[in-house]
Amino acid sequence: MTVKKRKAATTSPKPANEPAQPPPAVAAPPVPAGNDDQALRTTEDLLRANPQDGGAWSTLGILLRRLGRTDEALICHYRGLEFDPGNAGIWSNLGNLLTDVGRHEEAGQAHAQAMRLIPGNPQLLFNALIGKRKAASYREALLMLDKALAAEPTSHALRWERALTLLQVGDYEEGFKDYESRRHIASYRTRPTPGTPWDGGPLNGRRIFLSTEQGFGDTLMAARYVELVKARGGRILFECHPELRRVLGGLPVDEFVTAGSEFPDFDVQTSQMSLPYLCGTRFGTVPPPVRLHIPPDARAKAARLLGPGEPGTLRVGIIWSGRVTFADNARRATGLSRFLRFGTVPGVRLYSLQKGPPEEQLEQLSSRLLVTPLGPHIQDFADTAAMLEKLDLVIMTDSSTAHLAGSLGTPIWNLVQYMPYWVYGDRAMGTPWYPSMRLFRQTDDQDWEPVFEAAVEALRELARAKRATVPSCGA
Repeated sequence: MTVKKRKAATTSPKPANEPAQPPPAVAAPPVPAGNDDQALRTTEDLLRANPQDGGAWSTLGILLRRLGRTDEALICHYRGLEFDPGNAGIWSNLGNLLTDVGRHEEAGQAHAQAMRLIPGNPQLLFNALIGKRKAASYREALLMLDKALAAEPTSHALRWERALTLLQVGDYEEGFKDYESRRHIASYRTRPTPGTPWDGGPLNGRRIFLSTEQGFGDTLMAARYVELVKARGGRILFECHPELRRVLGGLPVDEFVTAGSEFPDFDVQTSQMSLPYLCGTRFGTVPPPVRLHIPPDARAKAARLLGPGEPGTLRVGIIWSGRVTFADNARRATGLSRFLRFGTVPGVRLYSLQKGPPEEQLEQLSSRLLVTPLGPHIQDFADTAAMLEKLDLVIMTDSSTAHLAGSLGTPIWNLVQYMPYWVYGDRAMGTPWYPSMRLFRQTDDQDWEPVFEAAVEALRELARAKRATVPSCGA
């Protein structure tokens, strides 16, 4: 089937690691999204009229959680349980919030109490299994998912949760199969692509449209599959954002399509993030990263800004935050102040590759000489790639630049949260997706201190080895 051009509205890509939205809690009437401030005032009026309404207290807690006021929300749920300790929904709401703040053992106890009060309730089981996944208790989460799917075998939300859990533990065969359920969950907001889906078979000269759907990093990660698709004998129309156009300029595609523009004419289509499934990827058969294209002008700019470097020193790029609109960014990111300790290691020079609002933290430094800001000179990913080539190492919290550096083969130390993006698995210090990447993992949720201590010690060893390569004056 040939699909004719048509205008399509752009949409916000769904964060790749975001869980499906859980069903509404059963503690009180559902709290619809909208004017939370007004709903908060209304709930407070109800509590003034009846201060012992446990469900209303929990509703207030839900609203405060939405506003990011977790300490206050906790008080509300505990207050609700004072007046209505047998309300399973309040226990479940409390479990959700305790998961948010990283108190996973207490969250598990709260969810268990909820399910004791109403055994077999699918809403309560759903909340509990999400809590287990976020607690990195993946095996327990899978057991709960099997139980939930036995009762609701057609649930796309449950399939999506199962996909994320299976991928996290490296079961790519089943995980990528369930990953296709993402298109049917409520929080999936990527524009639908019309036309005949590709089944992974021979293309025989047909035009295939590979649509983008998630973040920059996911496009970079999925681009490795273009050569495999090309080998099926088709003409490739590859959708990407302008920021990626130059660095992906070496892909063997027949046409680049700007993300969000009119659909081109094509015969079959699929999403770039469906390619691992369609190409039969297993944990041990992940293709090597995409070969990036760095234009000469980008390399010239990087050479001008970074120069030849000092003998015996390490030039270390740092990034402390990803895209601030990403749903999970508060957990995966931290602040510049933590990264400054890397500058205390003898022989280390710091260069900021940070972009976006967190870049403003550089302005708060008392001296502009401590960290060299490269962000103002970066216009797209090709510029970033050229600068990465000139650095010895990148230390960062997870973002799209991790995929860029990993694709280049630049040594990268990725400091990842307790439950990271599934690409980084559940335990190993590396990932099959990027051989040059070393992972430093949180061992306790939201506790960055041991992560940075380990990275600083590793950097000291690397810097000592670098200095040892410089001949002494008498040599």
